Amino acid sequence: MGRKKTVFILCEKPDAAMRIAKALENGNGFSRKTLSGVPYYEVDRGKERLLIVSALGHLYTMSPNAASRDIFPVFDFSWAPRYLVERGAKKTKTWINVISKLSKRAQEFILATDYDIEGATLGYTILKYACGGKEKEAKRMKFSTLTADDLREAYENILPHIEFPVVEAGLCRHFLDALYGINLSRAMTISAKNWSGKYSTLSIGRVQGPTLKFLVDREKEINSFIPTPYWSIKAKVRIRDSIYEVEYEKEIIKTKDEADSIVNSCKNKMGKISRIEVRQITQKPPTPFDLSALQTEAYALFKYTPKRTLEIAERLYLSALISYPRTSSQKLPPSINYASIMESLKNHPEYRDLAESLLAKKNLAPREGKKDDPAHPAIYPTGNLPERNLNPQERRIWDLIVRRFMAVFGDPALKQSMKVSISVGEHTFYLRGRRILKEGWIKFYRPYVRIEEVTLPELKVGDQIEFLEVLREDKFTRPPPRHNPSSLLKKMESEGIGTKSTRADIIETLYERGYINGERITVSELGFDVIDLLNRYCPEVISVDLTRDLEESMDKIQNGNEKMENVILKAIERLKPIFKEIKKYERDIGRELSESIKKARLQERILGQCLTCGTGKLIILYSKRSGKRFVGCTNYFNGLCKTSFPLPQKGTIKPLHRSCTKCGWPIVKVKIKGKRPWTLCINPSCPSKEGRANEM
Repeated sequence: MGRKKTVFILCEKPDAAMRIAKALENGNGFSRKTLSGVPYYEVDRGKERLLIVSALGHLYTMSPNAASRDIFPVFDFSWAPRYLVERGAKKTKTWINVISKLSKRAQEFILATDYDIEGATLGYTILKYACGGKEKEAKRMKFSTLTADDLREAYENILPHIEFPVVEAGLCRHFLDALYGINLSRAMTISAKNWSGKYSTLSIGRVQGPTLKFLVDREKEINSFIPTPYWSIKAKVRIRDSIYEVEYEKEIIKTKDEADSIVNSCKNKMGKISRIEVRQITQKPPTPFDLSALQTEAYALFKYTPKRTLEIAERLYLSALISYPRTSSQKLPPSINYASIMESLKNHPEYRDLAESLLAKKNLAPREGKKDDPAHPAIYPTGNLPERNLNPQERRIWDLIVRRFMAVFGDPALKQSMKVSISVGEHTFYLRGRRILKEGWIKFYRPYVRIEEVTLPELKVGDQIEFLEVLREDKFTRPPPRHNPSSLLKKMESEGIGTKSTRADIIETLYERGYINGERITVSELGFDVIDLLNRYCPEVISVDLTRDLEESMDKIQNGNEKMENVILKAIERLKPIFKEIKKYERDIGRELSESIKKARLQERILGQCLTCGTGKLIILYSKRSGKRFVGCTNYFNGLCKTSFPLPQKGTIKPLHRSCTKCGWPIVKVKIKGKRPWTLCINPSCPSKEGRANEM
């Protein structure tokens, strides 16, 4: 009997490795083992033995080939183990060593990381550097869910090699991100450090810069907006025993005199119905979720940030409850077996009736959108039911995905709208009614579809209508709305910058750097100063056009229509004069940045107004004697106020710039590594919580 062939299967995450082992055990079972604390799985399949091991995200990263962090600019980069480059990545050393040892036992290699640009790049670097150059001989498993059936099918229909054009696009993206991000961040950090002698982490990147510029431009629009007065008419009518609001025919009235004239002409008058228009509207089902649409909907419904939604969706994917979420597709191919998924969902009491009504249809055909993704279909439920208790956030996102999936197979909804014209002399008011005649897809998407029905009584032309009130409303035009994380993500997508996988992280980085604040995003002084400075010294690096051009070039690489070397050379040639200009004005840049950082740090410490003296500001201070932090009033330094409060000594404290509803003193956010953030009223005697933290 010949020796068994050992097949090494590389996954992206430990949960995925476990599911692949379960799916491929072929009735012989599998064993979970550890080496230096790293878990891996062995599966006996008769003629072959599988070694299934996972990475821990990226184990390698792009690093400059320069001994000092103070060298700028740098154009020479190479891949290096993360533990040599990043603080806090020590764990990756053990992982690389274990993968390297296990790979030496194998005669065949299979890459089973996520089938996208990051999964391919991550797998390629590990096969190349940890497994001794096995990237060219490795085969590829392609799957969109972690269900046992899909994983077995992916193994039985193994692809002969990994997707090299996608890898090339990924390598190029990492190189360009490092080229831009490391150089620009170093330029700012070194300039500020050389001027002030103090180190501060500053960053700007290829996508981060244009994204921050969107926000600065919007903030400038808002700040420079001059409100213009206008007037509108508000009116109420009685029809039988009910009161309804009616709209005046003109939404905007430009002069107060005209508005007063309308009120005087119509108040205390009877109106008469002059026309009734009834329309029926067919509303098609929604399209399936791509990642951006899921993030947008989750923000609208639950106020989950795009990053949080993606994290939850990835946990559901690893639990084999949904398909791969990092997709830009709005299409559901028949190969996923719609009926089989519905049959499985029937086993959940909440979805039983809905699934049965869809299965009763002669033809299950989804309504699809235009967007496609060659790697993965739209997001859909696998039909598997949870094997563990989902937390409330996971439960909401899973339910949203299940109901959206069912809704796309629903019939069009039929709505009726009624517009009743009521004449008062020469003036016309409109009364509107709307109701659902046929629910169609809506019944599958409740409670996530928002439709307000207004049912009107039976009316006919010539009916007299009693006006109860006609009022003039004084109004002002409003500035454009501030972006929130969801609308900013959509803006990035529409402008063609970033990717479906990176946009949420970029927004999160802007928050972490202190460039932006709040759910309705405001730009900090530091954010303004960084964009102002880049705009004056190197405007190209915050150009949307430049960033979009690079994104398009990487798409061409992925499609096999461009070479990575050409794109990198062009980028370097464009950046050289920019970096030269930054070098030339290094002292000026350093001085301006140092002043901005100083202001920003002071701003981060101010919590709000002191309620005791009314004129001082409450600020986070540090005791010279004990080194402990506390809150004190700025008037203490001139002997006018002695107000002070203790603070937690662990973690970071962030002012929320809002007051406690019970006592009026400021509220702060406390964040300790490894724990959920919590809010704290700084007043120890607060009647609501007696100074204790309320978990967010």
